[in-house]
Amino acid sequence: MHLFDLLKSKNIKVTEIPYWGIYFRNRWEERFVFHLSQLQKEEIHLYGNRYFCGYLWHVFSYDRRPHLCAHEAIQAFNEVKKAKCYIFYQHSADVILVEQADVLEAANFTEEDDVYIVDEAFTWTFVVTHERDYGPYFCKV
Repeated sequence: MHLFDLLKSKNIKVTEIPYWGIYFRNRWEERFVFHLSQLQKEEIHLYGNRYFCGYLWHVFSYDRRPHLCAHEAIQAFNEVKKAKCYIFYQHSADVILVEQADVLEAANFTEEDDVYIVDEAFTWTFVVTHERDYGPYFCKV
């Protein structure tokens, strides 16, 4: 995990949590996409593995949840209070726990694709997509 090593090299306290990616993606969906019906989720291609399907961040790109985008999202993430954070990916089973996460900045994630950062209680999220024309996104619930 490249990001894990990068953060560790900056003396940031990180712990790798293997095999918890599915749990965190499901929890993220419960927290940030709960308001959509199953049909609405299918309409925005939230699930699947064909073409552009299967990305949780579609809830933002299809404007189905209020959010900040681009520079406003970066600014909001950099300014939000961060104690502990979890970092997980759309297509990985591993999760990273960051303690004393106030040192995290959006710049730490510029080389990442489909990465989700959440606080410990899932009250906010910062998402960097593989599509450079979309995002990054920031949302508070």
